Amino acid sequence: MATTNDIKNGTVLNLDGQLWNVIEFQHVKPGKGGAFVRTKLRNVLSGKVVDKTFNAGTKIDTATVDRRDYQYLYKDGTDFVFMDTDTYDQITVPGETVGDAANFMLESQTILIALHDGSPLYVELPPSVVLEITYTEPGLQGDRSSAGTKPATVETGYEIQVPLFLETGTKVKVDTRDGSYLGRVND
Repeated sequence: MATTNDIKNGTVLNLDGQLWNVIEFQHVKPGKGGAFVRTKLRNVLSGKVVDKTFNAGTKIDTATVDRRDYQYLYKDGTDFVFMDTDTYDQITVPGETVGDAANFMLESQTILIALHDGSPLYVELPPSVVLEITYTEPGLQGDRSSAGTKPATVETGYEIQVPLFLETGTKVKVDTRDGSYLGRVND
């Protein structure tokens, strides 16, 4: 058992049978009364964010979460198959756990997966990935980057908004958090 003094960003707590990831924490020592710890927690499974306050020194139950790199191999129905890059063991992660990350995953890409008691909790992608545009309407002569955007389909099948001058076959950098276009990548 740990105490509230052991709380750090990224710590996973087991509260009422659910796992909560610490996003922010602050130790507060008011002039009057006892000290306390103010935290912002994200539910590992649902993504719900809540604020919770603990009295200083309170015992808390921390969960052991194993975060390691896996290589994405292929999609099997609605599930995704990954391989541990150290032991070469394969694991299957349900589509609900992968969520929107599937829009940015390419085969043989390295992805961080968090496991608790052998079951995958969530998939963590790098902040941005490079994807190739597989289809977009052709640009017109005179189109400039500030003129607007058009839809483009990238190699994972996901559709993003790109500037009008980009064409099919162009590699672009895409933000994995919101799917926004970050720039063109020159080989």
